[in-house]
Amino acid sequence: MQLTKISQNTAILLEHAKNSGMSSADLLDAVRSREVERFGRAQTGHFHYDELFSYAEEHGEDLEKAVQEGYRITFNTRNGLKIWLEEAFGISSESDFRVGEGIIDQLQLTEDQLGRLKDTLAVNWTIQEEPLTGGKIQVKLTVRGLQ
Repeated sequence: MQLTKISQNTAILLEHAKNSGMSSADLLDAVRSREVERFGRAQTGHFHYDELFSYAEEHGEDLEKAVQEGYRITFNTRNGLKIWLEEAFGISSESDFRVGEGIIDQLQLTEDQLGRLKDTLAVNWTIQEEPLTGGKIQVKLTVRGLQ
């Protein structure tokens, strides 16, 4: 199955909405209704949903399919990937992984999280993995061409 492609910003907004307490059903209802107000509790700080629907429409992003089936990000920047990891997995760049120039390392994920990362990560990044004890995997992400 080929996942729908969405921008990094759209992916971060969807993950932040979930991280803010919206259930999958609430998120799907909000996307179907195209009512920005339904993202009320998620609209905090740097997270604004005002242009979510117009951007998705303009760029051919199928938000409903992305919420229901998953998605692949079209392009990841280092900082955007850091934010996505924090929102998607509820982890912190200050304590759970290290962000460097063109690299994110010391990231420990479960098998399920790693599978999701592999499905979602844009092709401009590579993944190196090393099994750890306790079912975790040490993950290193590198911008393609820098490894």
